[in-house]
Amino acid sequence: MPITIRSKLPDIGTTIFTIMSKLAIEHQAINVGQGFPDFDPNPKLVELVHAAMQDGHNQYAFMAGLPALREEIGKKTAALYGHRYNPDTEITITNGATESIMTTILALVGRGDEVIVLEPFYDSYVPAIRLAGGTPITVPMTPPSLLHPQYRIDWQRIRDAITAKTRMLVINFPNNPTGITLESDDLDALESIVANTNIAVLSDEAYEHIVFDGRIHYSIATRKKLAANAIIISSFAKTYHVTGWKIGYCLAPANITSEIRKVHQFNVFSVSSPMQPALAQFMKDPNTYSQLSAFYQKKRDHFTAGLAHSRFKPLASQGTFFLLADYSEISDETEVSFARKLTSEYGVTVIPVAAFYGNPDAPESNHHLVRICFAKKESTLDAALERLRRI
Repeated sequence: MPITIRSKLPDIGTTIFTIMSKLAIEHQAINVGQGFPDFDPNPKLVELVHAAMQDGHNQYAFMAGLPALREEIGKKTAALYGHRYNPDTEITITNGATESIMTTILALVGRGDEVIVLEPFYDSYVPAIRLAGGTPITVPMTPPSLLHPQYRIDWQRIRDAITAKTRMLVINFPNNPTGITLESDDLDALESIVANTNIAVLSDEAYEHIVFDGRIHYSIATRKKLAANAIIISSFAKTYHVTGWKIGYCLAPANITSEIRKVHQFNVFSVSSPMQPALAQFMKDPNTYSQLSAFYQKKRDHFTAGLAHSRFKPLASQGTFFLLADYSEISDETEVSFARKLTSEYGVTVIPVAAFYGNPDAPESNHHLVRICFAKKESTLDAALERLRRI
């Protein structure tokens, strides 16, 4: 007789990314949905990993990460954002940004705590909150309109959602999936909301080096008062085109880092050894990340210009390697239904933005938008555009 299982995530199924990628394979579609490059990383970085293996970096790494890598992260953060994190006590190397998110939430959130999450949101936030025993409180961003053709943050709605039980606020900018970024006055609003509270801010900044049109990334680390109670998460995967390596990092004050490391050591203990000295050496050159915005802006502009010759209406992407496209002139279908049809009938796979909402089937989750990843070779983007223009 099979055992009875009391699922901790009863309403969580297979992610939309897995579903759409499977459909893409079945229909031999061009996959511009899932967020990974289809090109290789810099050969020098690969050579550095090979050299690290030959030099003996093949056993368990330090639990908190290689000291040399933590030191380089500390130098970069201080240079870019003006905040100095102690590499020994305030920087932790993690198994990707997703592990940072899960570990941080498990460390800081407990039963009865509420965690505010902006909707639409990256899909790992809510399951992590529930596994920690917390309650996710979703606050929708204002969807695009003719007057404001981009998502916008309603800080007053966030303020109104705070209760005595609020333990954490999760933000993600540059934002996946909307592509919007923060401005200085957004940090002003956030600072005023969490001032004199016991609320921690978890800031997912995985796309910190991908912002467009001369914008700068307003990291939480740029504000001393925010940084004092914040956890900042970033990802080498997004910066160096190595999503399969699963290496990220977590910045936080020493008292918070201590709790995060307690969970980290029993979650994965340590992170892949040879990648760490390679990344430490590679990132010494600021050009390895400072040129990323220009690199991806060319791809964004190329794909946006191509969509202008289709019935899709692209929304301006301010950051990340995603853009949203409005298909309202093509179909009235829900986003999930339209994305499936686009794969099966036209051979192009995208991600419905509704999948980033708590209830993807609800009318308020459907705005006739799909997310497209332009972190692809130009030949891939051109092939996808050719098919999209046929619709």
